[in-house]
Amino acid sequence: MTAASIRARVRAEMTDEIKAVARRHLATDGANLSLRAVARDLGMASSAVYRYFASRDELLTALIIDAYDAVGAAAEQAVDPSAGFLDRFLAVCHAVRDWALANPHEWALIYGSPVPGYQAPTDTVGPAIRVILLIGAIVRDAVLAGGVDIGEPIAGKLGDELRVVAEQAAQGAPPQAVARSLAAWIHMCGAINAELFGQLNNTIDQRREFFDFQMRGAATLIGFRQV
Repeated sequence: MTAASIRARVRAEMTDEIKAVARRHLATDGANLSLRAVARDLGMASSAVYRYFASRDELLTALIIDAYDAVGAAAEQAVDPSAGFLDRFLAVCHAVRDWALANPHEWALIYGSPVPGYQAPTDTVGPAIRVILLIGAIVRDAVLAGGVDIGEPIAGKLGDELRVVAEQAAQGAPPQAVARSLAAWIHMCGAINAELFGQLNNTIDQRREFFDFQMRGAATLIGFRQV
């Protein structure tokens, strides 16, 4: 192994360790991360941490990308291509919820309140839309197979915007189906937020069953047949 490859491996390991400590700080401090605090936990000088992450925002960006990629991978792995379209959609929804329950602080980082003063760079866009593109692909395939009631076209400026979204997210699906898919994704995120942030406390105990009920309603919104 060359000296360069050894340095690269050490840098990668140190980067992962910094991010692991930063994730623990999410649990206590939220997105109000301090590179000094992270360095202190690592037993390092803060100047040493800055060699890996130039700023708090750069560290936040790395955590955000990791979180989006993790939930996206969980959703993608949950899909059985041989299953029906409705079952694929529900599998994605439950996989996203399961990941959120297992990683509540990372979920809050990407789907909770915006971080004051933080502007997400374009690097986060690809990871951020993995779940949306997955749902769009399921809906597109269902449309092409006749498994979705596509409904009436949407006219006006909204229709124009949705055509652009459809071209980017689900080529082959009509804009109105993409619009309902986007609405269903927002429904899913809202349902998970309500559960994680305590809105169901003292009201609903059977959380998984209630979530499934909500997502079947979202599937009806999309227009899946045989819901």
